[in-house]
Amino acid sequence: MWSSRNGCLLIALLAASAASAPTLAQNDARFHLKPGASGKLCLECHVDFEEVVKQAAVHTPVKNGQCASCHSPHAAAHGKLLAEPADAICATCHGTMIPEGAASTHQAVAEGHCVSCHDPHASPNKANLIQAGNELCLGCHADLKSSLAAATHRHAPVDRDCLACHDPHASKDARSLLRKAPPSLCLDCHKPESPGFAQAHMKYPVAKSDCTSCHDPHGSSNQGILWAAVHEPVRNRMCSQCHDDPAAGPPALKRAGADLCRGCHNDLMLEIGSKNRVHWPVLDQKACANCHEPHAAKTPRLLSAPQRQLCGGCHQDSIARQDRSVTKHPPVEDGECTSCHLPHASDATFLFASADDKEVCGTCHDWSGHSAHPIGEAAVDQRNPNLRLGCVSCHRSHGTPNLHFAHGDVKGELCMQCHTQFTR
Repeated sequence: MWSSRNGCLLIALLAASAASAPTLAQNDARFHLKPGASGKLCLECHVDFEEVVKQAAVHTPVKNGQCASCHSPHAAAHGKLLAEPADAICATCHGTMIPEGAASTHQAVAEGHCVSCHDPHASPNKANLIQAGNELCLGCHADLKSSLAAATHRHAPVDRDCLACHDPHASKDARSLLRKAPPSLCLDCHKPESPGFAQAHMKYPVAKSDCTSCHDPHGSSNQGILWAAVHEPVRNRMCSQCHDDPAAGPPALKRAGADLCRGCHNDLMLEIGSKNRVHWPVLDQKACANCHEPHAAKTPRLLSAPQRQLCGGCHQDSIARQDRSVTKHPPVEDGECTSCHLPHASDATFLFASADDKEVCGTCHDWSGHSAHPIGEAAVDQRNPNLRLGCVSCHRSHGTPNLHFAHGDVKGELCMQCHTQFTR
């Protein structure tokens, strides 16, 4: 995410550019242009622009015949004879697109790519947009376009206009370019005091909740535009399984932490308790809620985020090592942490699915390809007699600076760690 500090820096740079960029009058004087030469004379060669200026929305300098406001008439260090870089040119008039301390900024704006959305000369669309309506936004947000096409229940504002909820340049106070943070934004249209709203939410007072914790703000295949993964008590409108009666006051949980989840997931809790090693988030006060959403989520199994992002929140070092690695391990790269690790508890170190790393690695790799090298209980690691040789004796599953995520250069350095008699 573009930081507010970077946004402030950009504003300062744009302001400086705006102050130093030459105005039309300065350009006329600088180049000793005769009347009309700053724009109208250009059309004698650029005849195609006679049709351009007939469009519905024409950029003010073009409409006023002021080509020299943006272009140098002789030569320039920038493409299309622009007198300054494109973002600095726009900033001479439009220097306040990013408010100071903005909570979120559109990447195209932050990087000065104004022409990604606007035609600098003219367009058939309002605000010189290169496409009309939502098609412009969905041209970049292809994943959203696909999910909307598959959605059977769509949020009405999405079909009307993305700008009903989002500011296209930056938002001072809200994430994701939202004009206001939820629930204030949602309450502009949805009235919690209405009987229909109260009934849909089982009369629980949700007016101060973040609506997006349950609802997909764009569209969903679930009724009520709930996220793709829905907790069964929510799907079955059985809120009282977890919450006290709303008539008694603010909604409170009947029990805290894992004790609440145990009511339905007792078998899982018993299995976790039988293991030698338990993942610490399961044991603290938040317990399951450290990783899972209680109502609905866009990610399967009600995970709060995709695995790479979720696990990476605590295991940043593992993700960083993978990013630096010469060879990328696909499960880590694809965010499939549970391909190798059990998320709740295990009898094996590192919460591996099996104490025998050959079984874990063997789900994808034919470890017998190393059959000429001893592996297993009978093979003592020469570097540490307390260890036995396995896959992780030579490979580090989250990556290394060497090929095949080996602990050393496979051309010799790795082997010499044990076979010291061959060292020179």
